[in-house]
Order: sequence, then C-alpha cells, then structure tokens
Amino acid sequence: MFCIVLLLVVLGPVVSPYRMDENNYNLLFKPPSSEHILGTDDLGRDVFVRIMMGGRISLIVGLVGAMSSALIGVLIGGVAALTGGSVDNFLMRLTDVMLSIPTLPLLMVAALFFGGGLLNIIIILAVFGWMGTARLVRGNILSLRQQDFVEAAVAAGARPMRILWRHLVPNTLSIIIVSTTLRIAGAILYESSLSYLGLGIQPPTPSWGNILQRSMTWLLGTRFGGVPWWIIFFSGAMILVTVLAINFVGDGLRDAFDPKSVL
Repeated sequence: MFCIVLLLVVLGPVVSPYRMDENNYNLLFKPPSSEHILGTDDLGRDVFVRIMMGGRISLIVGLVGAMSSALIGVLIGGVAALTGGSVDNFLMRLTDVMLSIPTLPLLMVAALFFGGGLLNIIIILAVFGWMGTARLVRGNILSLRQQDFVEAAVAAGARPMRILWRHLVPNTLSIIIVSTTLRIAGAILYESSLSYLGLGIQPPTPSWGNILQRSMTWLLGTRFGGVPWWIIFFSGAMILVTVLAINFVGDGLRDAFDPKSVL
C-alpha cells in the first residue's frame, strides 16, 4: 500500500498532462471522468495532480520531521542514560513536562507564532516530537551500559559520546527504527491537521490538509449546484490509506525486530 502511494506521489504529476496550477474556468467542479480521473476543483484544476503534489509535501514533512525528532530524541535519551545523576534527572523531568502538554494545541501555538511554511512545520514537528523516542532510547541504553562491551570501551579510554554513537546507539537501532516509522504517520496527521486549520502549509502550495480544508468550504455546494464530494473523498482517503499503511509497516517492523512481541 505504501509503495503504491509513493509511486503515485512521485510519478503521478510527471505522467499527467496537467499542471497543478493550470486553471480551466470551463471545467469548474467537474466530477471524475476519463479526462480528469479525480475531477476538477473550483478553478478547474486537475484534482489528481494537486493531490499527488500535496502528497509530496505531506510525505516530506512526515519523513523529515519524524527523522529529525528521532535524532533529537536519541541524543537526549542517550545523554540522559549515559550521564545519569542530575543531568538524567533534568532531561527526564523536561521530557515529562513536554509530554504533559497536549501536542496539537502546542503545535498550533508554535505554528501561529513562527508561521506555517514547509521548513517551519518540519522544525516544529522535530522540536515538539522527540519525547517518546528519548524515553525509549534511555530505557534501552540503561540496560545496555552494564554490558561487557560497554565496560571494555570505557576501559579502553573511549569518550562518552563515542561510546554512545559507536556502541550504544547501534544496539538500540531496532527501537529507533520502529519508533521513527510510527512517528512518520503521526507527523503526517499533525501536518494535515495544522494545514486543515489554516496554520500549516499555505496555498498555493498544496498539501493533503489544505486541500481537504479548501474542499470543506464547498461542502454545501450552493454556487455550483452540488457537493464536490470527489475532492473531499480522495484527499481524505489518501491521508487514511497512507497513515494506515505506515502504521502497518511499523507493526511489521516491531514484530520482525522483536519476535517475542507476537506471542
């Protein structure tokens, strides 16, 4: 499912004869047909191309935002577990405070304050999405740092950061991969939510969230004689299918890395 979504998002706009910003005022709100397989919008633009281009934006935000937050979480969790003492206590209390704040309202305030451009949304998702990974990494490294290979590295005079990145993080990689995969789906949902609320990716740049938001404004369809159901349905369906597929991938990776989890 995810591979099909990727192929559509990457190749769809390339093979389509239409551009995402190509207006045709003779074809306003036309339902799906052989000429426009997903119909047209209020400016006569091809919905298929716009949804596929929006998918590029949403997937970029999800992938880069999730990987960036995972990197921050690995660093904070690893330093907390390796250092211990007051540093560990401070970082974990900071994590607890961040986790106690509702995520979506926090993202909304940050997006409202810093703006909703592509780079800003990625940074916001990274800065406010690292806590779960940090706690998982800390817990795993606490169990690893008493192992013989870590004590051997310490006896050989290895610096703490070298021990972290060379010995501990590679042995925590399975947890990091699973956590990051699941957070990609969460990042896509958060970006779609922010864009739907008008705080995320701003038009004319399409994303699944702002396409859905724009289509909901035509829900009654009084001006054009009917509800443009195809825009609402297909943009929502792409979010649903993509998030489900990524979650299935994450569950599969978790079972593959930890066979005991299926028992």
